[in-house]
Amino acid sequence: MAEETGLFVYGIVPSDVEPTPDAPGVGDPPGEVTAVRHGELAALVSEVPLEGPLGRPADLTAYQELLDGTVAVAPILPVRFGTVVTGSDAVVDLLDAHHDRFADALDELEGRIQYTVHARFDEATLIAGILADNPAAADLADQVKGQPEVTSREQRIRLGEMISQAVELAREAENRHVLDLLSPLAVAAAPRPPSNELDAANAAFLVERDREDEFIGAVEEYADQRQKLIRTRLLGPLAPYDFVGAHQLAG
Repeated sequence: MAEETGLFVYGIVPSDVEPTPDAPGVGDPPGEVTAVRHGELAALVSEVPLEGPLGRPADLTAYQELLDGTVAVAPILPVRFGTVVTGSDAVVDLLDAHHDRFADALDELEGRIQYTVHARFDEATLIAGILADNPAAADLADQVKGQPEVTSREQRIRLGEMISQAVELAREAENRHVLDLLSPLAVAAAPRPPSNELDAANAAFLVERDREDEFIGAVEEYADQRQKLIRTRLLGPLAPYDFVGAHQLAG
């Protein structure tokens, strides 16, 4: 009996966009990425077994690489990872039901790409600065130094709470600084939740292509200025994951 298959949907693009010939799709082995077209729109899809597991790291990587590779040449509306429909008729129904909304969103995204700025504190430098600025915390740190954890448990808890609060305040200030610095160079900005307790800033920016070099230069300047305390990563160009997706527009 033949294995039942469906279509994994990656994203919505203008109808004249062709899939990258060598782009691997999700699954094992990877499916061939094709386009289902309707009106002014197309959906990038690949065939997957309906009973097959999805969600491997390799699948997420294939999904992101396809979307990020596509945004280099055309606007794209990401479809939520893991969206599988029964066949091309279901894809056409999706495109038909939301055609004008999808088309308008793609027009707005023309010439725009996402960059994500992720900055993380150097732990030793950060804590040294907190202790230097907070005599009470520095005193507690001296008290517990070299002491058994059992006998210094109360002081360690208080010290941990003080440091945690100081890190949170430092993160809020740094994130605000990054947003204030870079938002004027972007069409839109979206703060993101921290992925680690030492995160200093995490934010996505929707950037016009003609301001891309200016934006990158500003991030590099920020990274140079903060390099003693913070390690900064710039991710992009990316599909506009943090700003608009087909699933959001479709409700």
